[in-house]
Formats: sequence, structure tokens, C-alpha cells
Amino acid sequence: MASVFTRIIAGELPAHFVWQDDSCVAFLSIEPLRPGHTLVVPRAEVDHWIDLDDDTVAALMRVARMIAGAQQEIYRPTKVGLMIAGLEVPHAHVHVSPIDGMHDLDFANAGPFPGDEALAAEAARIRATLD
Repeated sequence: MASVFTRIIAGELPAHFVWQDDSCVAFLSIEPLRPGHTLVVPRAEVDHWIDLDDDTVAALMRVARMIAGAQQEIYRPTKVGLMIAGLEVPHAHVHVSPIDGMHDLDFANAGPFPGDEALAAEAARIRATLD
């Protein structure tokens, strides 16, 4: 059975994309840790990030760094955090989120779904900064 991320990549489920290329995609989290919280996901459905090939890992990190730069410019956080947890969806992915402290990376503090209008606005801000 395809993961929820595979279904998003295939267009079967909605998402607010900020990046797409041949190796990976990036879209906003529907339960954000902070505004702009983005997931960078390989197109290949691989459960554990350590099983990704070197080129895919490099692509994920390159895209994560670009998105982090946009988040830093837009949100002006103390830092932009990057986390690979991988427990909630069996498809490797990287969380990229503006943070002001370690508590901002605690999934217990994740917000509720902010709504499509809010996510669309955040995605547009990030995409505009990436251009």
C-alpha cells in the first residue's frame, strides 16, 4: 500500500507544495510545529532515510537548505531546525521548521490544521522567496 506521501506526490491527496524536482518534493505540514514547517520528501518510497541512495540524500539536504534559507528570510527565527524522525509516516522525509528553541521541535507542540487558505498563503511566501 502506498504511503500518504506517495499519494500526495501522485496527486491523489492535496498538499501545498513549495518545491518539486525529479528527486524530491517539499510541501507544508498540515500539523505545523511553526508557520512554514515544511516536509522534504524523496519521490522514491523508501521507509528509512539510511536506506536512501547517496544522491537522494544529497538532493534532500540541498532542497532542505534552500527552504531553510527562505524560512530564515521570511520568519526571522533564531534558527531553522532540521529533523529526521520518520516514525509517523513510513516514507523517508526531512522536517524543516523555523525555531526559537528546542521546544519548537517537539511534536507534542504541533498545531492543528491551520486551514487551506493559511497554508496556501504560507506556501506562496516560501515559493516567492525561492524564485
